[in-house]
Amino acid sequence: MPVLNRIAAFESDMTAWRRHLHQHPELGFECHQTAAFVAEKLREFGVDEVHEGIGQTGIVAIISGSGGAGPTIGLRADMDALPMDEATGATWTSRVPGRMHACGHDGHTTMLLGAARYLAETRNFAGRVALIFQPAEEAGGGGEAMVQDGMMDRFDIGQVFALHNNPGQDLGSFRTTPGPIMAAVDTLDITVRGRGGHGAMPHLTADPIVCAVAIVSAIQTISSRNHYALDDLALSVTQIHAGSADNIIPDSAWVNGTIRTFDPQVREMVRRRLTDICEGEARAYGVEVELVYSEGYPATVNDNAAAAFAAEVARDVAGEAQVDAAAGREMGAEDFSYMLQARPGAYLFLGTGPGAGVHNPGFDFNDAASPVGASFFARLVERAQPARRVEAAAS
Repeated sequence: MPVLNRIAAFESDMTAWRRHLHQHPELGFECHQTAAFVAEKLREFGVDEVHEGIGQTGIVAIISGSGGAGPTIGLRADMDALPMDEATGATWTSRVPGRMHACGHDGHTTMLLGAARYLAETRNFAGRVALIFQPAEEAGGGGEAMVQDGMMDRFDIGQVFALHNNPGQDLGSFRTTPGPIMAAVDTLDITVRGRGGHGAMPHLTADPIVCAVAIVSAIQTISSRNHYALDDLALSVTQIHAGSADNIIPDSAWVNGTIRTFDPQVREMVRRRLTDICEGEARAYGVEVELVYSEGYPATVNDNAAAAFAAEVARDVAGEAQVDAAAGREMGAEDFSYMLQARPGAYLFLGTGPGAGVHNPGFDFNDAASPVGASFFARLVERAQPARRVEAAAS
């Protein structure tokens, strides 16, 4: 089954919604205008319930099917943008300087709104669907906040699914995998405190820069010498800040980086080795070193059965050749992980064709993907919770 005809019929409406959202990006939990727009549309569509303010600015909307009693399936879209300037040149470019939808969350919200409109009209399913519109995926953990706000129990959600657009992947194609699909993300912050002085008299100083450089070099051995090569790990130093002039040795230096893992034991090994390295280099160079290791989003882990079922639904929409159900994992991170920790479900990538990658100032969501994503969500509900046939009574 291709894109649902009814959803195809309001593709132009979906494009208008998406471009409106694109022009009005909001960051983190401050998704007030976006949430108000979503709530207004949901009420126009005639959903049964709209619950606002969950996880600060999140929304959960409920649609009851006409096909009898049944469970509740959750569908999630994120709403927040990124703190960067847009360079697309589109007529619908961001109207807010320093903010843009560079990850396609405007498209994710639109796809779920499209599914909501269809499901509210047709109701050809049993039980209920919970439409989850989440703030603060990019920073702040809005998914965790909504789970901690009791969303899963309050709405009796039994399983939960999400889509993420993927530029560079064939338009309308799907990728997913059983088990881990995206990594846990942690952050390292290392402050080296020494004793500054004149660059011509380094013997009178305790140079934090040489210690910071030694720490950065030693960190590279964690992946190459302390880690089994077949266990995925990415450890990248991304910032070093120190000094103010060519003839001044500073008092301090700062090192920052990211750690991506799937295995909790690997995560703990990295933390332990970072501690050892920092303590050892501090003694070697006669300085003080403070390590702050901050745990971020956990790994995003698909339920095996849910991922297989989602792939079947994707084949209904896109065709066999357009679905990779064993695409493997990648080192990005997602706070949908918190929802998958709370309930079984699956996360999938939807191809949006050629174009700039996410988190790029030239990125723009491909509106042609919206009917595909909306159809996937709608078919997922109808297949997961099919309407019950009512047999005519014998005469």
